[in-house]
Amino acid sequence: MEKLVKGFLKFRTEVFGKKKELFTRLSENQAPRALFITCSDSRVDPTLLTQTDPGELFILRNAGNMVPPYGSMQGGSTATIEYAMAVLKVPHIIVCGHTDCGVMRALLHPEEVHDLPAVKEWVGQAETTRRLIKTTQENVRSQLDHLRTHPSVAVLLRQKKVDLHGWVYSISTGDVWVYDFVSESFISLLDKASHRLKASR
Repeated sequence: MEKLVKGFLKFRTEVFGKKKELFTRLSENQAPRALFITCSDSRVDPTLLTQTDPGELFILRNAGNMVPPYGSMQGGSTATIEYAMAVLKVPHIIVCGHTDCGVMRALLHPEEVHDLPAVKEWVGQAETTRRLIKTTQENVRSQLDHLRTHPSVAVLLRQKKVDLHGWVYSISTGDVWVYDFVSESFISLLDKASHRLKASR
């Protein structure tokens, strides 16, 4: 806890003042670039991964970066998605899974969460994934499908006002693979970005 308190003190005395204008603006409104749905895993840091400032990402975190199909459970995840779409009109939604995910391990070995009833029920949301192919990539694809069942997302998709993105982040290498809807496969974001830069020259 001492490290966290020291971190706050450094933020308040060294960081906040340098970004005072940003925080003043953010105190009045927010216009995030993307809704970033990712796992609660402490090793995944969305703002570090994307090098974004406060106010740029509207972040939804839960175990396994799950998006329950609309109507299956009206909880915090559904409310967050609805607010991001209907109020903030966020133009991009990124579902970001990661390597070495505990929820994916629980899908493969449900006996490991037998004594954790809340975790067991939550993991059940990914049962579709387990029946398909038991991988992090397939889980991300399933959550993208679930997003389409949310009315607030479906409306903006029809109006072409929101784009969906599927990412898988490698903790050990720092790489990200993105889902390509045309080829229905995951490709390296590094390669894709390099290709895009070359094409724009």
